[in-house]
Amino acid sequence: MEPLRFTTESYPQAGRLRAWRDALDGIGLRSSVAGAPQAARALHGIIESRTSIGGFALSVLTSVAQTLELKTSAADSLQIVLAVDGAATLVADGRREPVAVHDIVYLPPREQASLVFATDFRVFVVRVPRVAVGARLFASSSIRAGRIAADAGIGHVFSAFLASIAESVDTLSVGELRPLELALAEFLVACLAGRQREASINGLSTSQAAIFARVCRTIDERLGDPAISLAAIAQEERVSSRYLQKLFEMIGQNFSAYLRQRRLERCRAELVDPLYDKMSISDICFRWGFNDPAHFSRAFREQYQMSPRAFRHGAGLELARHLVQRMSRGVPLNAESLLVHAPPASGVRAASLTTMASDVDGGADTIVARPPAKLPIGSGKGGSRRAARPRHHLLRATANTVHWGYFSHDLKAVLEVDSGDTVTIETLTQHASDDWARMVAGDPGAESVFHWTAERKNVNRRGAGPIDASIYGRGAGEGFGVHICTGPVAVRGAEPGDVLEVKILDVHPRRCANPHFAGRTFGSNAAAWWGFHYRELLTEPKPREVITIYELDADLPEHGSSFARAVYNYRWTPQRDPFGVVHPTIDYPGVPVDHSTVVENHDVLKNVRIPVRPHFGLIAVAPQQDGLIDSIPPSAFGGNLDNWRVARGASVYLTVGVAGALLSVGDPHASQGDSELCGTAIECSLTGDFQLILHKKATLAGKPFADLTYPLVETADEWVLHGFSHPNYLTEFGSHAQSKVYEKSTLDLAMRDAFIKTRRFLMTTKGLSEDEAISLMSVAVDFGVTQVVDGNWGVHAIIRKALFTDGS
Repeated sequence: MEPLRFTTESYPQAGRLRAWRDALDGIGLRSSVAGAPQAARALHGIIESRTSIGGFALSVLTSVAQTLELKTSAADSLQIVLAVDGAATLVADGRREPVAVHDIVYLPPREQASLVFATDFRVFVVRVPRVAVGARLFASSSIRAGRIAADAGIGHVFSAFLASIAESVDTLSVGELRPLELALAEFLVACLAGRQREASINGLSTSQAAIFARVCRTIDERLGDPAISLAAIAQEERVSSRYLQKLFEMIGQNFSAYLRQRRLERCRAELVDPLYDKMSISDICFRWGFNDPAHFSRAFREQYQMSPRAFRHGAGLELARHLVQRMSRGVPLNAESLLVHAPPASGVRAASLTTMASDVDGGADTIVARPPAKLPIGSGKGGSRRAARPRHHLLRATANTVHWGYFSHDLKAVLEVDSGDTVTIETLTQHASDDWARMVAGDPGAESVFHWTAERKNVNRRGAGPIDASIYGRGAGEGFGVHICTGPVAVRGAEPGDVLEVKILDVHPRRCANPHFAGRTFGSNAAAWWGFHYRELLTEPKPREVITIYELDADLPEHGSSFARAVYNYRWTPQRDPFGVVHPTIDYPGVPVDHSTVVENHDVLKNVRIPVRPHFGLIAVAPQQDGLIDSIPPSAFGGNLDNWRVARGASVYLTVGVAGALLSVGDPHASQGDSELCGTAIECSLTGDFQLILHKKATLAGKPFADLTYPLVETADEWVLHGFSHPNYLTEFGSHAQSKVYEKSTLDLAMRDAFIKTRRFLMTTKGLSEDEAISLMSVAVDFGVTQVVDGNWGVHAIIRKALFTDGS
């Protein structure tokens, strides 16, 4: 069967907890969210589940701290749970037992137990049909809920096996699942049989249990032998037939019934296995020791309530449906895994509020003044209770006021403002050193940030990786995150659950300070290894990375268009940075390019002019998660949206995750098409005028952003909703999030998330029914590919306000 997907993102906050509990009930679980109902407002949950042809129900759950009650009320299944991420406590039979990451919890039929998670978690839950293992677990009623440690022995191997299935449960084909079912059952039997040997089972002594286990293994080895008999097995084990039959009776079985059931299980497995689809039913029954096809058919019907032919036909139809579905859609190309998880480095660099003096231009990095007349000032309703009128602040980009390539809620704010204040924020592109003469030289702020000699870098950490560059040796931070982020800016009174509105009042290109190009403005576009095009090149050399330098009109008119034109391009050649590290590709941000090593081609894109659409690719509040967070993949906290609509006149709404919000702005672009296909936009340093308005949680009711769990953009004419392959990837993938998100992103998933969010927006904000919302989306909402280069791919939905005659 195709995967079934559930996400709480489909529901408004008020209905999220109930929907989550209903979804869990469908897979045999119950939930108690810690701190409910308050915590339910922040509830985030994802379930991906599917049921195989063999009846194995496989589910991957990701959610926030809560208690999961495991239940197997039916007698026809066992349940196993793999802790993929997030430690827990198993509560069963009045005892409490810690469950570490990768440990396995098992639950026999008619048992109950609970897993208590104190943090965000991810688990893989498998409901195993009892028929797949029951006959091989003698006296299964003696098994009690327990834990299988993953640190040694068969538990270690079984845990790794389950983790590999969990990783691919949504992509495995029906044919691929079949052998995995068989292997899973074998692992489970091996683990639980070992548990049974540890205790007396239905009166069997330790020696009797050992004999019986050997007998079962012998039977399994000889299932295809039609001449196998109780007497033959007894003789092989050197016990009497009567003694052996007594052992079967002591565990509620008999030899003939056990043998028949094991043979039926093997036949059943091969009837749905694509490897045997050309083998007749008769041949399969003979293969596993049955002498009479009619007898086999009667026994099969008695055991499984359908004939072998009907069972195989049903499995064939399911396989056909799966193949048709696969052929009817293209398979998106996933990005390679190029990031690895790295623990936060100690001593995160951040400037304190009391040490703001710049050592570059002799001035202050932050300036507070009365607002200039041209900047509109909002009321700041719901924010800080301050009688004074809003103020205007200037935040310059220097080595003291930026963090490069990562987010962290542990960063100290470089500026603190009140709701309603306006801020002019300078931002620098991390690609300025592609042409130092045009984008860095003579500019004190840029030179401060990009300063890198053999002795030191002014901004050493560049990325969320290890500070000692121990993985790839590229540089401090390894470049796992590349954007120069100005900030963070704290907003007084901001608390988790509030919404921060970032209103973009104006955008100004940063002019060149080099006398040779004084007053002109330049940007860089990199067709790089992370681009969507990189493996589809036609001409030699392949592969290659190409930098194109653009010049844009320095004066942006209030009305009308301004344009960018290509100046020249060059192919990236291996560059040696000032510390002596050679970079064969664009693998570390801010490496100064030695233009004596490249060939500049000035006759490029002739008679082509690109409309300038200056915007900020990155606007983010601090993530709630601990540690250093890679700046590349966007998520619920905002970040690297790379949407050209985040421009003058737009407002970006972000849900506050930590006290103060801690806003950062960066990744400035002169222009970009939807998709940012080759890797970057025209990366161009910009300065923006922003107004920060805090909307308190208690005042959100009735507003379009009242139910916000994603970055929402508002322009004069449109609402723009952002969907991602993984809407909250830090929660979804846990400790491996910053590598897994690069492996798992597809446009299918991003489109689904954009659909879910748009449906919810139309239902909760506009009061539409689900059917109305779906119809409107198809006929009037524009969905576009935001970007396919940021690890977490994006699709946006554009809802035109003019659709609604109420004017909102």
